[in-house]
Amino acid sequence: MKKIGLLTSGGDSSGMNAAIRSVVRKAEDMGIMVLGFIQGYQGLIENNFKEMGPASVEGIVQRGGTILRSARCLEFKSDWGQKTALENIAKNEIDGMIIVGGDGSLRGAQILHDLGIPCIGLPASIDNDIYGTDMAIGVDTALNNIVKAVDALRDTASSHDRAFILEVMGRSSGYLALTSAIACAAEAVLIPEVPYNLEAIGSRLLEAKKRGKTNSIVIVAEGAASAYAIEMKLKSVAGFETRITVLGHLQRGGDPTVFDRLLSTRLGASAVRRLAEGERGTMVGLIKNEIVSTPFKDVFGNRKVLDEKSLAVARSLSGVA
Repeated sequence: MKKIGLLTSGGDSSGMNAAIRSVVRKAEDMGIMVLGFIQGYQGLIENNFKEMGPASVEGIVQRGGTILRSARCLEFKSDWGQKTALENIAKNEIDGMIIVGGDGSLRGAQILHDLGIPCIGLPASIDNDIYGTDMAIGVDTALNNIVKAVDALRDTASSHDRAFILEVMGRSSGYLALTSAIACAAEAVLIPEVPYNLEAIGSRLLEAKKRGKTNSIVIVAEGAASAYAIEMKLKSVAGFETRITVLGHLQRGGDPTVFDRLLSTRLGASAVRRLAEGERGTMVGLIKNEIVSTPFKDVFGNRKVLDEKSLAVARSLSGVA
């Protein structure tokens, strides 16, 4: 293998730059050229790329986001878009592709694989909902961002005897909400995987207030409900004075944590090595602290579920309903 293409796609995750650096440096060590496509699959269709070497990835490991930038590309779902991408891969004499992104991005990698292009994927999704890896790139940084926000909110909540409702990302997965609720000792957490009873939550918060508790934090995954809807219901149930904070894209940004830098570096180097050795149609991930590969068909054929032990802890400590 003499030349590989690299792109980041979908929502950005802190640690993507560390993965880019790792791919480029490992490829350089193995005598392989890297072409980095700008704005994901859009760049692949438009043939918008740059040759990457050690100088192009210097000083990026500590930066959030992605220097290759990212975009959602509907054109790649069309026959024309896929045909154009294949033509550009052939024109540039690319022997294989490494794709960094979430579910949609990795499905794009599977399409390329099915069309005959050797591909390996790296999981990058702050929702941590990708099967085949214990942790995806960006998850740990997002959790740290949430924890910092909750700690700051707890200070002002205790000063004014208020309940704060914090909405975090997670359309179909409650991982961020559940894990941050445990880490922050939140009084309640609402996630899409578990039905909740707002009257029971309101009663529990009211009892805590009667015992002298001066503040409460409720964390809501966006897939479970909106913070505004929860606020209205809690007001009617318990008469709380509440305040809402929607973290939104603040969760995505910021300097990647040590964990995310190390994870991204390990995954990137492993992807290059495996691709050069002839592996294809797989995603590399972290399972029990080992880097392993999972075929795309298994990644998309299985659903990642929340850890039952974490759910049990949350039920006893953070009141998941």
